[in-house]
Amino acid sequence: MAVQMKGKDILSIHELTREEVRQILETARILKMKNLTGELFQPLKGKTLGMIFQKASTRTRISFEVAMWQLGGYALFLNPADLQLKRGESIADTARVLSRYLDALMIRTHAHEDVSELALHSNVPVINGLTDRFHPCQALTDLFTIAEKKGSLAGLNLVYIGDGNNMAHSLMYGGARVGMNVTICCPPGYCPDEEITKQATADAVATGASIAIEHEPARAVEKADIIYTDVWTSMGREEEHAERLKIFAPYQLNSALLKGAREDALVMHCLPAHRGEEITDEVIDGRRSIVFDQAENRLHLQKAILALVI
Repeated sequence: MAVQMKGKDILSIHELTREEVRQILETARILKMKNLTGELFQPLKGKTLGMIFQKASTRTRISFEVAMWQLGGYALFLNPADLQLKRGESIADTARVLSRYLDALMIRTHAHEDVSELALHSNVPVINGLTDRFHPCQALTDLFTIAEKKGSLAGLNLVYIGDGNNMAHSLMYGGARVGMNVTICCPPGYCPDEEITKQATADAVATGASIAIEHEPARAVEKADIIYTDVWTSMGREEEHAERLKIFAPYQLNSALLKGAREDALVMHCLPAHRGEEITDEVIDGRRSIVFDQAENRLHLQKAILALVI
């Protein structure tokens, strides 16, 4: 049974119900089929999405712009340097004004608190395009991609190797909602946020999934159905790059590590990839990689979100 999502903010997967996650994934499947068959589907004619980018973007900006165009709407790029936010206008006032012009807002920024405040004062749905704590659109895309490749999600084992960052947080929340076991394998001191881990573990009870923290990559990947990695140095932490290269070196996703996994284990990366650091060329370009299918599916998943909330 369909659930009503019009007007809903998409801030983190933790704030979505199981039914809402299922509806987003099913809508993405339908819209991808329409796209592949060339069927015109434009429910958002006359609708406008405002996109605020305070962080650089390739996939997020292009996929949202194309998504709105394909759905019949218009995406308006809002450079923070051109907004009055740059000159001290509050987030609350910005939200109140933009709500009067736009049908939805997407923001890619640093502090998650800014997105939450934007949503609090906005009268139109707000979509989190990435913050320091969460990347829900990417994680939902990952669930969609895994379901495409594996046929289902419940009971699968996803092992994320690397920094306990916004992707680790979102994958834990996502796995908990769909019954997929998620293990975060990271160096000591670089684990996911403790409160988020507790919340994901509590969410997982309802679906029978497990959330675990591991520190030994070879042990972690033994029963993995999906092996996932991300950059070791997130945007805003560039000054830590040299130190992180040393600490994370044993956590590289390479052919040697992949040999210890199941033969049918798939490789994922949310991109951009720093080849030769967190992942090697032979793995990201290898037969088990579905990395570029992931990237394509950002378009279809975000079309689903836009169609549902607008």
